[in-house]
Amino acid sequence: MPRSRRPALTAEALQGFGYLDHFRGLFDHLHRCGTARDRAGKRELFFDQYAALLLLYFFSPVLTSLRGVQQATTLQKVQQRLGVRRTALGSLSEAAAVFDPALLRPIIADLAARAVPVVTGREAEALRGLTAVDGSVLPALPRMVWALWTDPQHRAAKMHVHFDVLKAVPCDATVTPAACSELEQLRATLQPGRLYVLDRGYAGYWLFRAILDARSSFVVRVKEDVAYTVAEERPLRAAAQTAGVRRDVVVRRLGTPHHADDVRQALRLVWVATGPARADGTPEVLVLCTDRLDLDAELVALAYRYRWWIELFFRWLKCILGCRHLLSAHRNGVTIQVYVALIASLLISLWTGHKPTKRTWEMCCFYFSGWASAAEMGTHIAKLQEKVTDSS
Repeated sequence: MPRSRRPALTAEALQGFGYLDHFRGLFDHLHRCGTARDRAGKRELFFDQYAALLLLYFFSPVLTSLRGVQQATTLQKVQQRLGVRRTALGSLSEAAAVFDPALLRPIIADLAARAVPVVTGREAEALRGLTAVDGSVLPALPRMVWALWTDPQHRAAKMHVHFDVLKAVPCDATVTPAACSELEQLRATLQPGRLYVLDRGYAGYWLFRAILDARSSFVVRVKEDVAYTVAEERPLRAAAQTAGVRRDVVVRRLGTPHHADDVRQALRLVWVATGPARADGTPEVLVLCTDRLDLDAELVALAYRYRWWIELFFRWLKCILGCRHLLSAHRNGVTIQVYVALIASLLISLWTGHKPTKRTWEMCCFYFSGWASAAEMGTHIAKLQEKVTDSS
């Protein structure tokens, strides 16, 4: 059967420009980026405009491809609100290779700093700076030769995200080929004053030392058969036992005597039962390593449980916000798209004062498609903020 053509995009299908107006200044400083080679002054699409178009893409469900974004530039209302001209598809593709995505990272950090905590109280105070770090794969096309993965037929990019757990927002990210070292990526992006919570894939003694040298701390899952030298066996409080803690040990060193002592300080191992997970009904026991000797054992266990939030965030970013559909085959273009997706998620968090959810995203879609009014969108946000107030 012949392929049915999609109806032409209309301005009525893109209603939610009001919310974009509040943050138009975010990208102003990007305007001159990528213009050094444009000596003739013929460039018609600038970085700030390109970023704004991608932001519109993430907030408008009617835009599903780069061609849809190109069609949006033909609409007078889009041109007026975003300051763009009618843009050719080739210009949009070329822009992905010209603009520097690194200029978007400070915007992510700035928006994350504005976010308010969604977790408060004594436990949050003890876990101040809790930051989950993990990587997630974005499948790519075989022609994207830079996106090395398992073989020439299977290509992928990987986003390495730092997630501020207590605020429930991303605070930094990098994008690389999937075949890369996650540990090296983390070492290159370490920040002071953080409590990094990491899965077993990040268990490298040299990385522990790098985190400490960066004036931060860590809670990392290690292998069950990890070698260690006991310095002190700590008694378990009732609260720790209730949280599933089975053992709490201060160790003089990690590793066998045949290995170099990379960490060079006392650490702590905490064994935590996660509940019946095996076929025989016995619980799986995780071994957590941390340099925080001052934390109660139940808080060490809680910090690692919070690590799951970054997995939920990846699901939100790829499955609901739609970041897994790549608009560009160029590495710069993929990185820009990921960064703008993180900015879009941050904006939702700032508007609502709440973690992004599917219901909130659906409401945004209704609003940007013209089915919900600004008043109805405001009512939805007000209800979310009331829930945050009640829970605090």
